[in-house]
Amino acid sequence: MSLAPLARILTVASIAVVSMMTSASAQSVDGTWWLSPPSHSDSLPDYIIEMLVDPSQRLALPPPPAAQARIPNVHHDDHLPNYQSGFRSQSVSAITIPPPPRGQPPAALKGLYANGWLFGSDRLYRLIALVDTTEINALVIDVKDATGFLTYRSSVATAEEIGANGLIRTRDPRSRLALLEQHGIHAVARIVVARDPLLARHKPDWAIQDATTGALWRDGLGEPWVDAFNDSVWIYAADLAAEAVLLGFKEIQFDYVRFPDEPPSRLNRTVYPARRAGESRRAAIRRNINLLRNRVNALGVPFTLDVFGLTTTATGDLGIGQVWDDLSSAADVILPMVYPSHYRRGSYGIAHPNAQPYEIVRRALEEAIVRSRRLDRPARIRPYLQAFTIYRVRYGPEEIRAQIRAVEDLGLTDWVLWNARGVYPPAALRPAPLPAGVTGTNGGGDDRVDPQTIAPPPTPRQD
Repeated sequence: MSLAPLARILTVASIAVVSMMTSASAQSVDGTWWLSPPSHSDSLPDYIIEMLVDPSQRLALPPPPAAQARIPNVHHDDHLPNYQSGFRSQSVSAITIPPPPRGQPPAALKGLYANGWLFGSDRLYRLIALVDTTEINALVIDVKDATGFLTYRSSVATAEEIGANGLIRTRDPRSRLALLEQHGIHAVARIVVARDPLLARHKPDWAIQDATTGALWRDGLGEPWVDAFNDSVWIYAADLAAEAVLLGFKEIQFDYVRFPDEPPSRLNRTVYPARRAGESRRAAIRRNINLLRNRVNALGVPFTLDVFGLTTTATGDLGIGQVWDDLSSAADVILPMVYPSHYRRGSYGIAHPNAQPYEIVRRALEEAIVRSRRLDRPARIRPYLQAFTIYRVRYGPEEIRAQIRAVEDLGLTDWVLWNARGVYPPAALRPAPLPAGVTGTNGGGDDRVDPQTIAPPPTPRQD
């Protein structure tokens, strides 16, 4: 199309617009001059009529292409691509999964438990080396264990008041947590709630009382417990959680969120000073779990709970206030402790549970999966697995791996191994895939990271 007709059209349109502006009367609105009318017109203008010299004139358009004409298909193929074929040429383990967003757990969390003493000692560096060379990507670390003492010095008022800083395991938690983050390790803070003999002794009003003696009630090991009906106990745990997040922990895990498990002859003597009229143990646990959840959610980290393995199948609260449906609905992650050694003979029809780890773990988790499917918002299931020997059945790599296989056969991806001393056989774990172009120093997976090359954090000054 020639530019001349278009120029004529634009010229005429400009003249029409100027003409309209000059013919419009001007008026002042609040001291500002406007072309009248100052508001929008009720009728829409016919822009085409204003632009054309002669409304009957039409722009000359090129003819449409012939029906059989076709743009050459240079870049595209007529066949649909086979998206799966690209994956068949490489193993799944060779696909590099990017690290999770800051503060979020790995897509498939595989963890180890580490007590406070290990976290504060040089043994931590060897555990990091194990993580670097295997599938492990997370550590669950004690912040407050079942003694009531803390792993590091706390500034929480209750902790200072009861002497919870009297047996600290490390003076440099920040630098150690920074080292874990440097190695891509998801750090989980474990906080024991109701089994706190230190808190019970120093705040007897928060503790379970003995109806017979009038003193503190004690369990079979002679240790007092705090009263799980008392919300101050849970607020103390929430305050410790907030401090742990500030230090660098990426997730909070609460343990002993329950009442004591003791024979009826001993529990019949319990008196709970903070018990509300008519409130059951189950209702108290549910109420205080919600209190914890609300406080932890404000911290922006996952809220996780450890529970008895038997909760996956129990219809009641086991006398300790724990019901699977209640806790799974409240938490982001729930960790049933499905240790085969903790099941009685005949459980699930299995004569010797401790000697059949695969069968016990699978049956327990099958029940958990079925129950969670009925919930509107079930927690992610991340079982604790047995990595310790008890009751004459030795647990080595085969027994540990059998439990992991049971988890994975059910379609679950997360698990944590528990050993109170933090000792784990490397043979029970899959080796970590090497980065492209990198080989082991001696050709073996165990030599990829030398524990001696992991530099301990500097010792803080003691002024």
